[in-house]
Amino acid sequence: MGAELITAVIVDDHAAIAAGVRYWCEQADPPIRLVDAGDRLAAVWTGEGAEADVVIFDLELVPGKPEFGELRRLVDSGRRVVVYSQHSDDLTAIKCIDLGALAYLTKREGPEHLVPAIRAAADGLGYTAPSLSGALAADETPDRPRLSPRETEVLRAWFASSSKELVAAKLHITVKTVDTHIARVRVKYANAGRAARTKSELVTRALDDGVITLAELNEAGW
Repeated sequence: MGAELITAVIVDDHAAIAAGVRYWCEQADPPIRLVDAGDRLAAVWTGEGAEADVVIFDLELVPGKPEFGELRRLVDSGRRVVVYSQHSDDLTAIKCIDLGALAYLTKREGPEHLVPAIRAAADGLGYTAPSLSGALAADETPDRPRLSPRETEVLRAWFASSSKELVAAKLHITVKTVDTHIARVRVKYANAGRAARTKSELVTRALDDGVITLAELNEAGW
């Protein structure tokens, strides 16, 4: 995003956490403008929160009820999400990344990781904090990466189109949302040790994983 001001909205039911994150953002160089939504999920979808580049999301706004459904909703709508959670277990971290979060940090990880994660997410890139790095190293699931239905839909549409603008028009979403979903797919493949930096590499990965068939690619003119 270059020198453009990055904006973020934080959804967290602990005022002290939000105040600390606000301070870190203000002290960042260049600074990040933070909107505090408290525990009001609706504030992410209206007003300044709706325009924010990044959503910093406390996964558990109600004790004992992780908001995986709300995370999925944010991701499916094209929002760029950094999960900032008290949960330090590997399964929760992996699930959030599988759902499409661009970064997962525990609240023990301070500005030296949260600020870079916000900046990366604003550019549609992933950020691997120490907590996530450990979770990924411990993940032995053989079928990673697991793409969400929306990520798969965007990927298939992109393979069949000559531009992201055409994908956006077909799926009735913005080009920025298309970019975000593709970026998440790249992050998942990179985390799985199967980098896919170009469209051609993504096509190869998709073929290997059965996301698309060779016949479908031939029909699309590949």
